[in-house]
Amino acid sequence: MLVAELKSFYAVARWGTVTKAAAQLGISQPTVTGQLRQLESRYGIELFYRHGRSMHLSDAGQRLMPLAEKLVQQETEIDFWLRDASDLREGHLRVGATGPFYIMDTVQRYSQRYPGIDLTLTIGNSQAMLQALQDYRIEVATSSYLSEEKHFYRRMIAADPLRIVTHREHPLARRSQVQLSDLSHYALLLREPGSMTRKLTESALEAAGVTVGRVLEIGSRESIRQAILCDLGISLIPSREAPTHPDLVTLDITDATIVMNEYLYCLRERQPVQLIARFLEMAPTAG
Repeated sequence: MLVAELKSFYAVARWGTVTKAAAQLGISQPTVTGQLRQLESRYGIELFYRHGRSMHLSDAGQRLMPLAEKLVQQETEIDFWLRDASDLREGHLRVGATGPFYIMDTVQRYSQRYPGIDLTLTIGNSQAMLQALQDYRIEVATSSYLSEEKHFYRRMIAADPLRIVTHREHPLARRSQVQLSDLSHYALLLREPGSMTRKLTESALEAAGVTVGRVLEIGSRESIRQAILCDLGISLIPSREAPTHPDLVTLDITDATIVMNEYLYCLRERQPVQLIARFLEMAPTAG
């Protein structure tokens, strides 16, 4: 209320009459008069000397005037800043992703469309990204984990089948067809707990009644790729994430369809925020 009263005081002091001040502020004359009276009565001071419709600053009013002017200028600056933020001329969008494969195109388009927005892309496993979202450490996240939490807005952006990736010298690389049961004789490379790729792999093997001879836990996609290049084992990897290298072979699984869905998330309460809403609009939709 004090800010509105000070704005009325400033307008009257600048324009000289309540009528002109009300026109500039876009409010009624009684409102301006009432705000001035409330301001003066609350603090027991006289801000204007009144001569008919004309009003002149008192000594107290003259001392208050530069402070009120500074307040109005700050309000104008705040309004400009908020408009710039709303128009996405500045800001910082933090994106969390399980990998760059499903969201990088959207990040690129967003960066080109809103060059004033700083972008940060953090990579982690599915559950870690959702936790970061809940902790307000990121604004949007991609995750292959299907969460039914009501406070999340969720949309599927990709459906990607898992394929077997081996070294070109691996025995399976020479097979024209590969079934899950064929994996039982070989070392299997798995991501860390919390990885959806690992969860899908273990669920598919369990459903098929397949037990592999050896499991090696590798903590990142890049490390799994290097481990396969060193012929330490084989791994099931989503098709779009399968690394391209002359020493690697990618094989289809003929007796099972294992699909990893990728979802885009944000906190539902933050969905209308322009910084986030524009990113959601640019992101793909699948399924």
